[in-house]
Amino acid sequence: MERTLSIIKPDAVAKGVIGKILDRFESNGLTIAATKKLQLSRKEAETFYAVHSERPFFNDLVDFMISGPVVVSVLTGEDAMKKNRDLMGATNPKEAAAGTIRADFAENIDANAVHGSDSLENAAVEIAFFFAEKEIS
Repeated sequence: MERTLSIIKPDAVAKGVIGKILDRFESNGLTIAATKKLQLSRKEAETFYAVHSERPFFNDLVDFMISGPVVVSVLTGEDAMKKNRDLMGATNPKEAAAGTIRADFAENIDANAVHGSDSLENAAVEIAFFFAEKEIS
């Protein structure tokens, strides 16, 4: 059983599609082991996305991620990380396959509805950033 992190970003939360996105996970064999809605502080967003701190889009990314609440979830299941990334679709929704979360709910490459861990190692770090072990079942 793998674990991965999913974040439903402020654009998708504002559109009221949290339930539709969570249903995609469950309908495709993933279990929601933990979930919560929260508002990231600037410091939290900067820390979470520190890997991108030298990139030109970093400040815009942080501004976007603190612009409204997000929903963070721990997804579990067989091949959970890859399955989640397949369900999300390409980072740029214009390149995302039909029926993926980003193709259906994202506006553009910046407001792209969801984040998902890109490796099992990063998943462990990202999950620990948002959840205590006792919160995950």
